Amino acid sequence: MTDSTNAPIALSSPIALITGASRGIGRLLAQKLGQRGVTVVVTYKGNADLAEESLADVRAAGGDGITAQVDIEQPESIDALFDLVRDTYGRLDMFVANAAASAFKPVADLKLHHLDRSYATNARSFVLGAQRAAELMDRGGRIVVVTSYGSLRAFPTYAALGAAKAMSEAYMKYMAVEFGPRQITVNAVNGGLIDTDSLEYFYTKVPGQAPMDTVLEKLPLQRPGTADDMADAVDFLLSDKAGYITGQVLSVDGGLTVIAPPYWSDTTSPLRDAVLPADAPGADTPE
Repeated sequence: MTDSTNAPIALSSPIALITGASRGIGRLLAQKLGQRGVTVVVTYKGNADLAEESLADVRAAGGDGITAQVDIEQPESIDALFDLVRDTYGRLDMFVANAAASAFKPVADLKLHHLDRSYATNARSFVLGAQRAAELMDRGGRIVVVTSYGSLRAFPTYAALGAAKAMSEAYMKYMAVEFGPRQITVNAVNGGLIDTDSLEYFYTKVPGQAPMDTVLEKLPLQRPGTADDMADAVDFLLSDKAGYITGQVLSVDGGLTVIAPPYWSDTTSPLRDAVLPADAPGADTPE
């Protein structure tokens, strides 16, 4: 997407790149940015049709952009992606590291390829992408990495992904310090139980996993979050309203990371009455 001289297109609108933007949180975020007139680079790994649908949503919302295939496990693919952005637009204003993958297994069962893939897909791809993104942010910018509560708490079968997300959050803080003088903010949005395909897989396909309902009942808000909740949080950190926020982890988790045993959901009357009105679902029936 260049002009007849093969020079980058000069655009006044902000330019954003979102990894994993063909579905889920990434797709919703792309659409929200489109509503702000942002030009979005919609990346995908294998499903070009889904990516084109996502780009159509962006355009319908008022933005524009291109689709780009990338395998974030491969450094050369990441380089090719950012070369495309440079050659097409000449600059970048927002980079969101959203795509992720890992194996859900106990630590004792993790093989070398599980460890290598989790690191490459989650932590390494974020660092390599942020390096290239910052080079293109000639007038400041925003970088956001999407993480999850496994970076803060330990729970069954999440070690490989949780550790990689924790590494990403640590890198995020260093980037915030080092990129700050260039007016680039760097933050993380840490999701709890977010109602996506990944959550459904984790709680229904992992053998022996605890039922989701037993976890949800312990949350202060007692429900899963939505992809919209996550996209809204990322959208905020990308906006001018978050210009003085950097190096922070914003948890979108319905209170998950502030609770501890004994849980309110396990209490009975009279303690139970302190948080649940008598006519609320789950409240004890008065004698």
